[in-house]
Amino acid sequence: MSQPIPQPPGLPLLGNVKDIDPSNTWWSLKKLSEKYGEIFQIKVLGKTLVFVAGAALAEELCDEKRFRKFVGGPIVEIRYAVHDSLFTAFDDEASWGVHHRIIAPKLSTSALADHFIEMRDITNELMEQWKGLGADNKIAPLGDLNRLNLEITTYTLFGKRLNNLTGPAHPALKGMEDATSEAIKRPTRPSFLNWLFYGGKFKSATKTLRAFGAEVVQYRKDNPTDRRDMLDALLTAKDPETGKSLTESQVIDEIVTMPIGSSTAPCLLATAILLLLQNPEVVTKAREELDAVIGDGEFKYEHLSQLKYIEGIMRESLRLSFAAPGFNIEPIPNKDDKSPVLLGGGKYQIAHNQAVIIVLAGVNRDPEVFDEPLAFRPERMMGESFDRLPAGVKKWFGNGKRECIGKHWAVQFNMVVLAKMIKDVDFEAVNPDYKLVQDGWFNVRPIDFYAKVKPRAV
Repeated sequence: MSQPIPQPPGLPLLGNVKDIDPSNTWWSLKKLSEKYGEIFQIKVLGKTLVFVAGAALAEELCDEKRFRKFVGGPIVEIRYAVHDSLFTAFDDEASWGVHHRIIAPKLSTSALADHFIEMRDITNELMEQWKGLGADNKIAPLGDLNRLNLEITTYTLFGKRLNNLTGPAHPALKGMEDATSEAIKRPTRPSFLNWLFYGGKFKSATKTLRAFGAEVVQYRKDNPTDRRDMLDALLTAKDPETGKSLTESQVIDEIVTMPIGSSTAPCLLATAILLLLQNPEVVTKAREELDAVIGDGEFKYEHLSQLKYIEGIMRESLRLSFAAPGFNIEPIPNKDDKSPVLLGGGKYQIAHNQAVIIVLAGVNRDPEVFDEPLAFRPERMMGESFDRLPAGVKKWFGNGKRECIGKHWAVQFNMVVLAKMIKDVDFEAVNPDYKLVQDGWFNVRPIDFYAKVKPRAV
């Protein structure tokens, strides 16, 4: 017999509205997962929301024969900015397949090898900038890494330099922040309040983001090139299955979507800096590997596959940062069967149309899988140790056909930047007693984390 899904006590009529901070939703869910374990639910204004925070149940929900991505809530809201893009398309929208078949070849590992030098050289620009700050400096790593991410995304995929590493931040960064924060918050408010008080902010952010996309397109028109990059495919390729090409509006949709998707990478890397500061022995081992593989020579693409310990650091940082905090799943509809859906071998049941949110803050630290789950141990993310981990704790990029299409780009970017940071500079905590607290919208990032940076001591 199924048992009830745990739920915090609520208020009459309002339910669990006080259990979720709308300005820091994912941190609220992290705390609830720590209290209630592998599955819990809340009720807000009569609506039931179910969350899974255990590895075994998460793996079960990733069975694409039974479940699919749920496009609802904040993802539906962000369609205002990017319409039926890869990230926001409904399961039955043909546009997803058309866009995916056009874009995927440009994000394969082989295609990305051609962009390694671009990633490395722009990252070198940030390293040199950091080295030149002088002894008395204080940086917010996330801010600088956000700029780096937008710069590298825009150049590698779209062939345009923004020169965004110095001077005022590019307006697209604030546009992404405002659009994604509103997309998260809008489902928690009555619709008339969104229209009356908050619609202007959402429209302004969308206008900024789409102006950025249009600027990228116009730059390519004004500066023809033989680059065969993502933008070239968006503008010229035809879907091999349907023969369709993308409209200019759809091209802008995907240009806007890509940096929103890649914005999780700076959150991961900023948290990695904190984890490395807290575990200096890991830095020592990483530098031994970097010095053995790269030495005093130039960092080359072929080195990436040899940096096994750096890869372990990246994966363990992904686990503990849960920079992409979760994703939504729903049972595949069956018009002839409205019976409850069983989970955990019948331990729990949900309604046939109940969406479930996987909370990676819980899944990634499941004590049933990880010994000392809060400890930072890159070794458990390497070789046979990593291979033995269940699939449910490797869902950092989502699942199945709707897994992040930029996964390989993100891995290469994170490896390049992480390797360069460890090899080239030393960090020092401004506040040695800093404890990780996060907030965020479509990503989560450390709050008020600052560091000093200087050239690596030889």
